[in-house]
Amino acid sequence: MYIRRKKNTSGSISIYILEKQYGNQKLIKSMGSAKRESDINQLESLARKEIERLTKQKAIEFTYDQDEDHISFVRKSIQAVRIVGTELVLVNIFNEIGFNQIPEKLLRHLIISRLLYPGSKLRTIEYLSRHYQEHYPMSSVYRYLDKLNQGYKEQLQLISYQHTLKLFKGVLSAIFYDVSTLYFEASREDELRKLGFSKDGKPHCPQIVLGLLVTTGGYPLAFEMFEGNKYEGETLIPVLEHFKKRYNPGKLVVVADAGLLSKNNIEQLLSHGYEFILGARIKNETKQLKDQIISKKWASDTIHEFEKEERTKLIVSYSEKRARKDANNRDNGIKRLQKRIISGKLTKENINNRGYNKFLKIEGNATIRLDLGKINHDSKWDGLKGYITNASLNAKQVIEQYRQLWQIEKAFKISKTDLKVRPIYHRKASRIETHLLIAFCSYKLYKEFERQLSVKKTGLSPEKALDILKSIYGVKTTLPISNKTVEIVMANTIEQKELLAVFNIEF
Repeated sequence: MYIRRKKNTSGSISIYILEKQYGNQKLIKSMGSAKRESDINQLESLARKEIERLTKQKAIEFTYDQDEDHISFVRKSIQAVRIVGTELVLVNIFNEIGFNQIPEKLLRHLIISRLLYPGSKLRTIEYLSRHYQEHYPMSSVYRYLDKLNQGYKEQLQLISYQHTLKLFKGVLSAIFYDVSTLYFEASREDELRKLGFSKDGKPHCPQIVLGLLVTTGGYPLAFEMFEGNKYEGETLIPVLEHFKKRYNPGKLVVVADAGLLSKNNIEQLLSHGYEFILGARIKNETKQLKDQIISKKWASDTIHEFEKEERTKLIVSYSEKRARKDANNRDNGIKRLQKRIISGKLTKENINNRGYNKFLKIEGNATIRLDLGKINHDSKWDGLKGYITNASLNAKQVIEQYRQLWQIEKAFKISKTDLKVRPIYHRKASRIETHLLIAFCSYKLYKEFERQLSVKKTGLSPEKALDILKSIYGVKTTLPISNKTVEIVMANTIEQKELLAVFNIEF
């Protein structure tokens, strides 16, 4: 129910109680008429009380026919409502990186939507249709993926590299390399997608091996894909050589974890003239070198250097925090072994060097016990961490560079979770590579967004900032006088206004 004022020919105002039923106005009651404003207000007050009585509840809101007319006009004038906050900011960053050198708008949509609403290409098409009223047949998207691979793959990576190089004032001092695996929801292997050691916990799914190079700070530099059964240690040199051939980056230090450590890799790194820092497996060193390490006095933050063959040295550091962690992990592993010994679940087949099984021994013919001597010997290594290097850096600089490896671990984590780069549904090798290329560009966009948020001192993570931007809508409406169509940005909260302001977005 609502109250309506009606002007009579006599100049008086009549007050009615009306109700809409099936689109028509029904007169419920006439409250009378008056000329003076005070009397009219009194009639409206009586009308409100009457509505309250008729509806048997408190009449909180009353709609006048002028309000109804306004609501009707607003509804008719609004043509579309969509999220615009992310587009206002991310498109500018996309252009600043230089990705807009590729003319097709679909590329921008694929890269930005991978960051905002990651999923299959079908989900991307649905997202573009719903939010941008842009409609792409699946066949045209697949054709564009092929076009990207054939015509723009190298150019996009070069654009990303050149932008990153500017951030480092033209000089890269170190690059970081690591490997991960990406699985497929497929039952069969092929020449690329093969069963192998899975870092995704999907040993029964075909996979590919992905090698990634990043800078200090985690900016992506290059990626390569390999067969799913490729040993990760065999990927390092091909990726480095391809990167050097493409960009000729000059002298820099290559940093990688112990998973890439092998005699062959060290020999090739030396022969190709690379400086490097690799995580060491100090327990696998020669007996002579291990005796030297154990004989040293170790206290918190102690660092010692040991000469090795082939122009390399071993740097070993000690951390009390790491020592507590090593001891705690071993104690938990031993407790699990003790439970299995008591339950009788351990057999001779469990006597091996895998994990904490190395602490088991057999007494007599079949009695399995803990080897206290091995446990005591293992505790001597608690808190020690080694690095093999030929770099012209001091020991502290070597360790500091190695600690930056968490940036590449973060890159893989974001790619797999936020960007949902896995599982991969493509079958053709070229489209798999293009899928990775789009994810690579999306991660570059993410890192530049993260950098600008930091430079502008917003105190926001990229994830929080994206949440705010996703709450900013644009209303496309027709103006009543000029009949022009405009889009009004609805940024009403303080955090919405502040975030747009730091990116110089006017609304």
